[in-house]
Amino acid sequence: MTRPAALLAALRPRQWTKNLALLAPLLFAQRAGDPAAASRALLGFLAFCLAASAVYLGNDLADREADRLHPEKRLRPLASGAISARAAAVTGVALALLALALGFFLPARFLACVAGYFALQLAYNAGLKRLVIVDVFAIAAGFVLRVVAGAEAIDVPISNWLYLCTLLLALFLALAKRRAELSLLSADAARHRAILAEYSVPLVDQLVGVTSASAILAYALYTTAADTVQKFGTDRLKFTVPLVIFGLFRYLYLVARRGEGGHPERVLLHDRPTQVNLVLYVATVAWALYSR
Repeated sequence: MTRPAALLAALRPRQWTKNLALLAPLLFAQRAGDPAAASRALLGFLAFCLAASAVYLGNDLADREADRLHPEKRLRPLASGAISARAAAVTGVALALLALALGFFLPARFLACVAGYFALQLAYNAGLKRLVIVDVFAIAAGFVLRVVAGAEAIDVPISNWLYLCTLLLALFLALAKRRAELSLLSADAARHRAILAEYSVPLVDQLVGVTSASAILAYALYTTAADTVQKFGTDRLKFTVPLVIFGLFRYLYLVARRGEGGHPERVLLHDRPTQVNLVLYVATVAWALYSR
């Protein structure tokens, strides 16, 4: 791998798919057809992609020695020596500053979300990642911040329902990640990530079951709630519930039977049933909220 290619890989562009969460408020606020709002949402998406890559570089720089003991992470550019620590540090700082600079073109509260994202990552690495249960809430908070940032970028209020559904789904994904790590690393799990000593597969399976069931219930209640129907002038959103259930069930299947879950972006980019289901979901939401 050439040095520029290694540096690009260290930015983890595949994981930018997580930042698509910023576009959820645009879709559900019925502003997707507004060019100005769409432009601001996409600018916010770009800012968070840069911020996330800066964080990835910082994490890899701090964890490069431990990553060399991991069966997959040892192949990361910093752990493998494909790029230098200096190059990673300089690039990470530049990306962080650029992300903050882009935030100045959006409402001040969006910039606060970017700053909050950096603060959350610093807190996570400083100690939150070593606190059982708190660690998965910290990971989930990153997803919630993305959705809040998406709402602030287009200056719309975030609904209580969207906040609740995002939190539960994010907790589900964070716990699935822990489950995948436990399965992959087995007896060596605690050597690679100390907090994994506090978890077990049966415990995580129980927590995943609780969060997935809660997420489905919350979303189903949202689509049929009187205020939702009144806001959109239709109850069509209820037809997306089966697609949400299928999506969660498919992800649980991939976690339990195929050892996936550690990398949600891989599932999104490579699992065809998940891709088809997501396209159907977005198309159904568009039909429910935008067609008259």
